[in-house]
Amino acid sequence: MNDLPLDQVRTLLAVVDEGTFDAAAAALHVTPSAISQRVKALEQRTGRVLLLRTKPVRPTESGEVLVRLARQVARLERDAYAELGLSGAGEPTRISVAVNADSLATWFLPVLTRVPEELRLCFELRREDEDHTAALLREGVVMAAVTSSPDPVPGCSVRSLGRMRYILVAAPDFAARHLGGPLEQVLPDLPVVAFDRRDDFQDGFVRRLTRGRSSASALRHYVPTSEGFVEAVAAGLGWGLVPEAQADPLLRTGRLVGFAPGRTVDVPLYWQQWKLDSPALAQVARTVTATAGEALRA
Repeated sequence: MNDLPLDQVRTLLAVVDEGTFDAAAAALHVTPSAISQRVKALEQRTGRVLLLRTKPVRPTESGEVLVRLARQVARLERDAYAELGLSGAGEPTRISVAVNADSLATWFLPVLTRVPEELRLCFELRREDEDHTAALLREGVVMAAVTSSPDPVPGCSVRSLGRMRYILVAAPDFAARHLGGPLEQVLPDLPVVAFDRRDDFQDGFVRRLTRGRSSASALRHYVPTSEGFVEAVAAGLGWGLVPEAQADPLLRTGRLVGFAPGRTVDVPLYWQQWKLDSPALAQVARTVTATAGEALRA
């Protein structure tokens, strides 16, 4: 296969970002027919279907590879312009990162304040569960992510950040009413707080506790923010696994109590990013690693 024409690759990216051929045409100041011809030419060159013609359009697995390529090329072009001092170099550099809610609520935001101001970076954070952030990397939606997987996404590097510890906690009144018996017997039937319908963290703990005999109760409350999750547990809606950094202050003031000493859960976190020779991305990676080293367990 010959080299991929960059104008066609950029057109594919525009269609994915804009959602339709007409919108991409408006963004690139060409006709919808020209957009369609470029996409068809790229599909013929690669021998693959690259777009699902839905509304909005969606890239196929092969299309995701080229979308990621287009974003990487754009990133390298901006870095080159900045190093050469050419026009546009004064524009801020946008860094897109997928981060799980608990990291956002505890240790990740200080990263943004530690990146040198002279780099003129703008961060676009995408909140996503650590088990699913790698998907955004594969799709080319973000250029870096905090993940729970040590296996690098194709085209990405990976480094360990540390372990986030979670503690089983409940409100004092809730614990006094419900947690008098053996944990493996009472916990599966108790009200529980979960982040959202994809969150099986509490279920996984109960399955391990009961050796696969039970999951967490169907009587559960979904609270899709990290801060709201902690407040829901403290309000007595149910028990939950809460990050150590969020639980400690409430344990000290008595708003929460721990009810399973020695049964903490450690979740390893990793930083994955595109393999690009990008000074901006490299600086962010160094800052993330240093901040995580201070906040997470080794």
